Amino acid sequence: MRAGAVTLWAIVVTIVLIAAGIFGSLVLSGRIVLVPSPTPTPTPTPEVTPVVDMSFSVLVLNATPETGLATTMKDELIAKGWSADLVNASSASATDFAQTTVYYAFPGDEAAAKGLAELIGGADVAQSTTYQPTDDAGTADVDESQAKQLTIVIGLDRTAAGAPSPTPTS
Repeated sequence: MRAGAVTLWAIVVTIVLIAAGIFGSLVLSGRIVLVPSPTPTPTPTPEVTPVVDMSFSVLVLNATPETGLATTMKDELIAKGWSADLVNASSASATDFAQTTVYYAFPGDEAAAKGLAELIGGADVAQSTTYQPTDDAGTADVDESQAKQLTIVIGLDRTAAGAPSPTPTS
């Protein structure tokens, strides 16, 4: 009887070792995951509501070969209520800018940039410090690099050849 019990234990131990080997192989190969990794939940990006804030200065740059677009845009902004001393028009160094874009320097200025983009009939909106004034060392009491400024770069989409179709107003 003792030989039968030893044989039975040997069979049980063999089965357990084979099962443990198969389970270990499946875990190591990644077919069985003991602790699943947490799935990251995406955090929703808060929607920024456009706001027309006429306390910002606006620099209008014509980045197309068609002359007069910056001045026309400046006049339109003044006609819509922007103070004339806060709007400046000039030519950009490039004349092949594809899409009209409103640039803002600081994250808190995005709502004003979107509001300005809507006010001019639609434009892309992007954050960039490229057009932000630099600090003038001669004025220690004022940091010009922190100025509230938006920049409109007029693109080829606003030229006679690529002008956007007018949007109906209600």
